[in-house]
Amino acid sequence: MKILDSQGRLFGKLSLLDLGAALIILAVVVGIFIFPGTSRSVAQSGEIKQVEVEVIVRGLSVLDPEALVGELAGAQKTELIVRKASCGEVKIKSVKQLVRQVIVPQPDGSVKALPDPRQPDKSFSVDLRLTFADKARIAKDGAVLVDCEKVKIGTPIEVEGLTYNFKGSVMGVRY
Repeated sequence: MKILDSQGRLFGKLSLLDLGAALIILAVVVGIFIFPGTSRSVAQSGEIKQVEVEVIVRGLSVLDPEALVGELAGAQKTELIVRKASCGEVKIKSVKQLVRQVIVPQPDGSVKALPDPRQPDKSFSVDLRLTFADKARIAKDGAVLVDCEKVKIGTPIEVEGLTYNFKGSVMGVRY
């Protein structure tokens, strides 16, 4: 009796393709249940501490900048979104409207940064410095806001509220 017949069956009963598929399925099941990987993710390791996240927003187009700053300062909490993952509500610790600076050449050839002389109400643009406070797990490679993503300097953050939704960038993380 031949081991492999003319139709590719083993001993005339079992197809090699069926045998290969069964072995692949068995390997996947063993891989999932026997060797599932590490039991602790980055978000679960480390101690929980209170952190402050400094965010800068440049060139935010808004009709009434003072009203937006007042709304943010009056609100106690706002929604943060990091890398398209909602972090839930975080406490707004401070809101500061930054003064625009322009570079002005001096007669001696040097340059100075001076306040922008244009009227702020004609520009419809505002720069903000926001400070948020929340709990985070301190992992070996950075702070991870609870139920969220890692937050490091340069991380883009989206701030969302009842009447606003804008993006900024993290410029500082303090433990």
